[in-house]
Amino acid sequence: MKDYYAVLGIASTASVDEVKTAYRKLASQLHPDKNSSSEAPAMFRRVQEAYETLSDREKRQVYDENRRRSLLDSPIDTAREIWQSYLDGVLKQ
Repeated sequence: MKDYYAVLGIASTASVDEVKTAYRKLASQLHPDKNSSSEAPAMFRRVQEAYETLSDREKRQVYDENRRRSLLDSPIDTAREIWQSYLDGVLKQ
């Protein structure tokens, strides 16, 4: 399961406005027209996917429930994925 909060660099308690602000910032940095990195298109798509889920109340509710279940079912795997996503974002900046 992808950690959309880590993708956007926000807390799981972030408001819709905070989600929108984080999305706009990352989208402007990663848009393929502005970023010539070969990884920019894939990163831009991940940011879009995260925004589409977290900005919609119903989708976010389903995502959060699945995320909670995933943390309970396989906490080591989930923690590894969260940290990897976080470190990838930090190291690429």
